[in-house]
Amino acid sequence: MNASATPIPVAVVGTGHMGRHHVRIYSELAGAELVGVVDRDLSRAKKLAEQFGTDAYDSIEPLLGRIRAASVAVPTVAHLEVAGPLLERSIAVLMEKPLAPDSATCRKMLEVAHRHGAVLQVGHTERFNPVVRAMHEMKVAPRFIETHRISPFTFRSADVGVVMDMMIHDIDIVLSLVKAEPVRIEAVGVNVLGPHADIANARVTFDGGCVANLTASRLALKTERKIRVFSPEAYLSLDYQKKAGVAVKKAANLDLLKFAREHNAENLSQLAGTDFSSLVNVEALQVDDQEPLRVELEAFLDSVGNGTPPAVSAEDGAAAVDLAERITQTLREHNWSLADITPPGQ
Repeated sequence: MNASATPIPVAVVGTGHMGRHHVRIYSELAGAELVGVVDRDLSRAKKLAEQFGTDAYDSIEPLLGRIRAASVAVPTVAHLEVAGPLLERSIAVLMEKPLAPDSATCRKMLEVAHRHGAVLQVGHTERFNPVVRAMHEMKVAPRFIETHRISPFTFRSADVGVVMDMMIHDIDIVLSLVKAEPVRIEAVGVNVLGPHADIANARVTFDGGCVANLTASRLALKTERKIRVFSPEAYLSLDYQKKAGVAVKKAANLDLLKFAREHNAENLSQLAGTDFSSLVNVEALQVDDQEPLRVELEAFLDSVGNGTPPAVSAEDGAAAVDLAERITQTLREHNWSLADITPPGQ
């Protein structure tokens, strides 16, 4: 990805957990000129601006005539309020995920971006994880996908449920792999710490027959982020956190029936003593060690400077929010109570 030869003047709006990383990386990229940091808490913005050699502001207005692009990393409910004035001036926006709190707001944001010809990329950073990029390069046609995303509670997104907070990462990746419309959704969830679901599981069937089983929890005692993909061409098992994965490719493995004939076995059961693992060709995915957010910001600058399509388009972001919204609605409709469950032996 090649950014424009002339550094692009950018700003970062929001200096929370993600915004701080945007500031750090922009300050290091040759393709970016970090013009300013914006936060309603001016003292916090000043502290970060001093650290990275830029200016601090408590509103975006002083920067509107000076920047071509901005990262917006504010609470989701404020996305349209903050991004609207930028998009209306054709300033490119990288919006941290999710694109908006609901589908209706997503549509409003897309309409504004289209009307003013503004680049709008969504910060689904997991798309830029090296194992995800390696998986996409294999161009598999999934028939079944299983995802697990669990972690201890971070206290950062208590205003939304685990579907919009965590599962949406996997929703975006699944949609990018399947490229089909969801036709049936089954989901169940439990809220423990507040009014929103903290644990959720969704089974989504897509037009064409692919099934995705997604699990997310923010009540775990450990962090785990994994995906398994079953396709006619290969089986993939990936660990986002470890940035590692393996592939078992059909073309690289044995024909079991042919193997049985060669060993004079009338049926496969006669090979019960054979060590199957020694016969399977398991390939480690070739992954790089680039920081996902850095790759994401480079792709964004490339879109702004060279006109390449956004790596994660606003339409992609809206589709993820729409499916997350449908899953959340299904959770609400799945009425059940712990009082209705009889413990074993009673």
